[in-house]
Amino acid sequence: MRRLLFYMKKYRTATVLAVFCIVLETFLELIIPLIMADMVDVGIANADKAYIFEKGLLMAGCAVVSMVLGAGSARFAAVCGQGIGAEIRKDEYRKLQQFSFANTDHFRTSSLVTRLTGDVTNIQNSISGGMRPACRAPVMMITAIAVSFYINKELAVVFLIAAPVLGVLLFLIISHVRPLYSKMQKAVDLVNRIIQENLTAIRVVKSYVRGDYELAKFEEVNTGLLTTSERAFRVASLNMPAMQLVMYTTILCILWFGGRLILVGGMQVGELTGFLSYVLQVLNSLMMISNVFMMFTRSLTSWKRITEVMDEKIDITEERSKDIFVEKGEIDFDHVYFKYSKDAQEYVLSDITLHMKAGQTIGIIGRTGAAKSTLVQLIPRLYDVTEGEIRIDGHPVQEYPLRHLRDAIAMVLQKNTLFSGTVRDNLRWGKEDATEEEIEEACRTACVDEFIERLENGYDTDLGQGGVNVSGGQKQRLCIARALLKKPRVLILDDSTSAVDTATEAKIREGMERSLPGTTKIIIAQRISSVQHADHILVIEDGRINGYGTHDQLVRSNEIYREIYESQSRGGGDFDQVRTQNSGKESVA
Repeated sequence: MRRLLFYMKKYRTATVLAVFCIVLETFLELIIPLIMADMVDVGIANADKAYIFEKGLLMAGCAVVSMVLGAGSARFAAVCGQGIGAEIRKDEYRKLQQFSFANTDHFRTSSLVTRLTGDVTNIQNSISGGMRPACRAPVMMITAIAVSFYINKELAVVFLIAAPVLGVLLFLIISHVRPLYSKMQKAVDLVNRIIQENLTAIRVVKSYVRGDYELAKFEEVNTGLLTTSERAFRVASLNMPAMQLVMYTTILCILWFGGRLILVGGMQVGELTGFLSYVLQVLNSLMMISNVFMMFTRSLTSWKRITEVMDEKIDITEERSKDIFVEKGEIDFDHVYFKYSKDAQEYVLSDITLHMKAGQTIGIIGRTGAAKSTLVQLIPRLYDVTEGEIRIDGHPVQEYPLRHLRDAIAMVLQKNTLFSGTVRDNLRWGKEDATEEEIEEACRTACVDEFIERLENGYDTDLGQGGVNVSGGQKQRLCIARALLKKPRVLILDDSTSAVDTATEAKIREGMERSLPGTTKIIIAQRISSVQHADHILVIEDGRINGYGTHDQLVRSNEIYREIYESQSRGGGDFDQVRTQNSGKESVA
């Protein structure tokens, strides 16, 4: 809660003004029954029209001022609630940007989206809608009870019985509904996950004619959300009957005892009328407190989910960082071991020792699941090594500030990602202030110029969400051009030309050699033709180095590489296919 109060500091003025307006408005509303009782017992009883007119004007003035204060309190509460929500959302998003891949793996994407949107909205609504009753109810209740005791002490004792009964009922309801709210938010996460998966893979769904299956899956999770929500709100709805039970019982008791007091002359009719008004004020305040508790119970569940993100320990830090830059791009792996979880029994990478000279082209080949992508993701510290050390230009990667390290390394990941916007907007992710000449040069190198003119608006063509308006091969080339614009010291291509024909791939490779002669290039591929011209080729098998050398050396000395090369030379397919075929032959033998 301390963190939440911190967010309120920025909106302290709006909060104070909202509370001031609410308290003053409540005070004026509580005065009106007193004026009304006085008007009945004095003005009407004595037929004093001037007195009645005077008190009526006073009541009308109090009502108008109360209305203005009510509008002001609503405005300031909205400013406070929406502002605090925006600050929470901003800080939560900033925290997400600090997440490493390992941190992101702790949460589902759909859950993070819900925590950034739905959970923050719950808190916004609780502050905007709950501030008024939360401030109004205690003032109303305390003042009304005090005035009720002033009017008639014996009759006011009824409140001392009703309040504890209501408190017990409220506690029982909240204790049962709170865990249900938590389950409901998890159900929302699940619904969002299904929606996200379906919309992201809508083309796959349609091509496999799995619309009915996806609909059935959605109906299942949606029904689960419905059931959980109904259970939560079914319990929460008991709040109103409990309030009404206490309210009507209290009114009946007051009418019974108050009527007896009037008969014996212990109370006047105007006093009973005013007393009943304050009874309603007290009971309404209790009902408001009850609703506020229910609202805050749900928002506390949301706040707990948000703090789980905010308190997530960032596993990749800059504690050892120095003010240094990557100058050459020479890379050393020194007995590197890695596993995704500390509790995992087996290492994904084991005893990787490797030296890459600056400006060299290093090819990496291996079957799917051999940990090729994991290996290169350790270089820009998307993950941190478990054991061993990675050095660039003689410095451990932990000594580089993350911004400097990642700015010197350009990665074209296995899964190509383009963002909503134009071709030019996406390319400038590589260099924000890139000139038209630089953009065109990068596009020529990546062979983007071969299709850019065929696009409707050239570089100003809107790519759509995720680059849906271009093909897979065009998307890969755009991602490569984006990386080339960075002029990096280290360029990593993670199977980034798989959708490109071999002739175009050769052009891209030649272009990179011309435009980035001093850049260390790491190329992960399934096709040996993609890496055979590299200075050295690394063969990875089950997270270990199986072979390392030039193409000619590996053909002579490495059995795996030779089998793949010979098979692909005969048109036998990619690495995985060849390994599967060979494994089958061995098992038959």
